[in-house]
This record gives sequence, structure tokens and C-alpha cells, in this order.
Amino acid sequence: MKIRTVITLAVLLVNVFFVASQDMKALEGRWNLTITEDDKEVPSWLEIKHSGNSTLIGRFCYKFGSARPVAEIKFHDGTFNFTIPNQWEPKGFDMQLFGTLKADELRGTLIYTDGKAYAWKAKRSPKLAYVENPKWGKPKVLFNGKDLSGWTALGENQWVVKDGVLQSPKSGANLITDEKFTDFKLHLEFKYPKGSNSGVYLRGRYEVQIADNIGLEPSNILFGGIYGLLTPNEMVAKPAEEWQEYDITLIGRRVTIVANGKTIINNQNIPGMTGGALDNNEAVAGPIMIQGDHGPVELRNIVITPIK
Repeated sequence: MKIRTVITLAVLLVNVFFVASQDMKALEGRWNLTITEDDKEVPSWLEIKHSGNSTLIGRFCYKFGSARPVAEIKFHDGTFNFTIPNQWEPKGFDMQLFGTLKADELRGTLIYTDGKAYAWKAKRSPKLAYVENPKWGKPKVLFNGKDLSGWTALGENQWVVKDGVLQSPKSGANLITDEKFTDFKLHLEFKYPKGSNSGVYLRGRYEVQIADNIGLEPSNILFGGIYGLLTPNEMVAKPAEEWQEYDITLIGRRVTIVANGKTIINNQNIPGMTGGALDNNEAVAGPIMIQGDHGPVELRNIVITPIK
């Protein structure tokens, strides 16, 4: 083979590798997915990053459950795909996600555990501004202790008010505020029976876990964690049937959680939505949502202080 031909082939290979590397780099980042399932749009979330020179890895959060690690994202000729083992989905196939990048938008197909295919599209997760030393407005009582004024159940309502306490006596509908908020400070008091599980969603997108986890090691899926994403620095849950409290500050993506008088998460960035989010439009205001589709929970003294 002539030297000139060898040089030409080498240059072509370098160019191909460069283009592929650039395409791979363009995939990196966090993406908010919208999956169309039976004419209903559901939110999801994907993070893609490099591991080494030529391997893509990431995290994927489906419409429920926690963010799951993606060991390898395969990339070839402008398309990518990866496989996700079951978490809470019905048993069957491992989920598969296929996608392409065009004009800074991802589009593709999700193959669910039953083999059904659903189209999806994604845009980059927005940057949320952080305001240092914000000016706060006046505290606003979200629960009046008398009825469900200002709240809406997302489904058949099982929520009741008894003796000034908001109660979900059994698994049923989630409950959201009619009013929406951007940045805020939120105070709430809660208790639950032994073994129960609930949560409070900030802007309807980021779940702070409420659960009977006393004595366990802290985890991002247990008491005080941003579900599947941020781990508290200690477990401060009290015994079941005792009143407990959260004081939560959310500014942009940064969250601080004080639980039962102790700061357990301090000014940490929330990477993306948690499972069960109402939507993925992170740049706009959202409601407070109380999880009622798991176990019984009681709440009182729910007060929000919005930013001015």
C-alpha cells in the first residue's frame, strides 16, 4: 500500500473518531424526557456523562421509582441505547431506551417491560437561578385545620380533616396545593403509623421522603432523603406515632432540610426530578404535593414562606 494511501486512511480514521467524539460529547448532560404512553405524557429524566475516553454512563429516572445507574450507554452512527433492569415495573423484559440527537433535542423509543414501544422526546434540563440572601414574603398557612380548602386530590379522595389534623387513613390519591410556588421555605409537621411511607414533593417534582426508618443508616430512599438522589448526613427519624417536623428551603435547585431540629441536607443541588413527579417543566412554579398513594400519614401546621 502506498504511503499516501496509508496517510489518507489515517486522516479519515482520525476525522471519524473526532466526529464520533464530538457527537458523544453533545449527548452529555441532563435531559428532561417526556414519554408518550397511550396518549398520556409522563415525565422522566436522563443523565449522560463520560467514563474514561470512550465510554458513556449515566442515570435514568422513570415515571416512578428512583434514579437508576446506567452502566453503559452504547453509541454508534449517531444513535445510542441502553438497558435498565426492572425496579418497580411489572416483570418481563428489561426496559430498553433508544435515541438520537438532533438540533440539541433527543428523540427515541422506550421498550417497556411488556414489550410495548413508546415514543419519547427530551430537552436539556434548565439551569435554575440561585438567589443568595433572598428576601422572603409573608408566611402563608396552607392547611387551615378545618377542611381541604386550597388543596385538590389527584383521584378518588381519601383525605379527611379530624381534630385539626390532615389525615390520609389509607392508600389513595396524592394531594396538591391549588397554588404554585417557585422558591420558598416550607414548614410541616407529620406523623405516621409503624411501617408507613409517604413524602412531600417540592414544586410537585422533588420528593422528600417521609417514612418509618428509625435506627437505619441514612439513605437517599429513606427518611429525609431527596428520593433516590440526595442522602441525609444522619438518620434523625423519631419513633412511629410521634409528631415530627421538616423545615425545607428550596432556592433554584438548592435544598436545605432541617428535620426534627437537625440540618441533614445543607444547600445541596437536586440533579433532577424524582419518581412520581407531576411534570418535568422545572423552570416554572409548581405545587406542594403530599404523597397519599403509599401508607397512612397525618399532617398539621403546614406553612410556606415564598420568596418575594
